[in-house]
Amino acid sequence: MRELVILGTASQVPTRTRNHNGYLLRWDGEGILFDPGEGTQRQMIHAGVSASQITRICLTHVHGDHCFGLPGVLSRMALDGVAHPVHLHYPASGEEVVRALVSVSSPGTDLRLHPHGGSGSVADGLQVRPLKHRIETYGYRLEEPDGRTLLPERLAETGIAGPDIGRLQRDGAFAGVRLDDVSIPRPGQRFAFVMDTAPCPGADELADGVDLLVAESTFSNDDGGLAGQYRHLTAGQAGQLAAGADARTLVLTHFSSRYGEDPAPLFLQASEKAPGTTVLAARDLQRIDFPQRRRWPQERAAAADPVDTLTPQNSSSRGGSR
Repeated sequence: MRELVILGTASQVPTRTRNHNGYLLRWDGEGILFDPGEGTQRQMIHAGVSASQITRICLTHVHGDHCFGLPGVLSRMALDGVAHPVHLHYPASGEEVVRALVSVSSPGTDLRLHPHGGSGSVADGLQVRPLKHRIETYGYRLEEPDGRTLLPERLAETGIAGPDIGRLQRDGAFAGVRLDDVSIPRPGQRFAFVMDTAPCPGADELADGVDLLVAESTFSNDDGGLAGQYRHLTAGQAGQLAAGADARTLVLTHFSSRYGEDPAPLFLQASEKAPGTTVLAARDLQRIDFPQRRRWPQERAAAADPVDTLTPQNSSSRGGSR
């Protein structure tokens, strides 16, 4: 299962229909909670998300609308008796704030702190890049390794079957048959989370070629001066980010309360800049499935009914695809 659960879509000021930030990415066996703002614990109840699903928490920065929900989430995990380790990633410059938030949480969670201070990998498949905000801020990118897709007709011609298929996949060759002879490349899926930033190289690197991009669109294009002053993206800039990166689906969020309850104008501004991208204006408690896996030219030309290999799941298409 891979899906994004939207727990909150407001920026600094919540509204009647929008909670502060909060996003749970369900990625196979992991539940990654991004930027839990105030009220996230309650939003989890409304969304049907249990505390036991969370294995990792990622903070882009320590402004309150992105982290003030952390004590409640951790306290709920302790109350529910979550036994597995929970990894918390955050900018090293926010250490004092994070320690304070953790200190007022109920004890009992096996919480493991992972501060980072630059670009790079922070966990298996999880990378960070610096963004351009008023305080130190990082975006996150999750990558599945590329793999191979077996072609049943070619495999049948070799006579390899049963456990020997696993040996072929593991070793790359078996009984004189190479894995490359009976399979085609299968691109891994990619996700990026870009929050609270002006346009910058880090945002471009995070979004490059992703299947699902979550990006702030705090301001309307008409308020580009405010966006520059506070180092946020306009809706049009979010669309440009997605288009320039060849992102397949763009999820807009972090809406300013100045635009009321309807983000349709922001959606239209982003869509105009990203005509080849599926654009969604996020709603609180919405669930968004990953797009169907990208198909490379070799795969489109290959034999029918390929068998996906070296991946724990097949994704659904409810989130839209190109």
